[in-house]
Amino acid sequence: MTTPAGRRVTMVAARAENGVIGAGGGIPWHIPEDFQHFKDTTLGHVLILGRTTHEGIGRPLPGRQTIVLTRDRDWSADGVRVAADVPAALALADELLSAAPADRQVMVGGGAHVYETAMPYADEQIISEIPLTPDGDTHYPAFSAKRWREVRRDRRDRFTVVWWERVFACGGT
Repeated sequence: MTTPAGRRVTMVAARAENGVIGAGGGIPWHIPEDFQHFKDTTLGHVLILGRTTHEGIGRPLPGRQTIVLTRDRDWSADGVRVAADVPAALALADELLSAAPADRQVMVGGGAHVYETAMPYADEQIISEIPLTPDGDTHYPAFSAKRWREVRRDRRDRFTVVWWERVFACGGT
């Protein structure tokens, strides 16, 4: 759903053919062009990340206002805002974007639990399809083709970016 301030919520992920997005706290492939795609897509927007994902990156990503989701009320980190859940993160994002240019959006950058809990709020998914089947312990959540439609596909050298838009305005995945 679009946020009350009229902003879209977009999930941005890289997913292997078997749904894997992570292994042992890291990404089980190294494709610099996809890292650049993530940067280009999220730059200038509000970025929602889970605490583990943020800690794995090790710092706030430049050029983005970062909101970190954690249930640990005592957790904090320099340069980020903290929220306990997705609705609280979206409310905080609305505050951050209230005086921002209209083209700024809310981007969700993972991990798996954050993607899963943010899915009902998402308007769009931008998924880099990685043509690998690595072992992994973290997977992107399944979503119904009845509720999402592919609207664009961009084949790149080592991966393909696919844009999905929500078909129904109602909640659900």
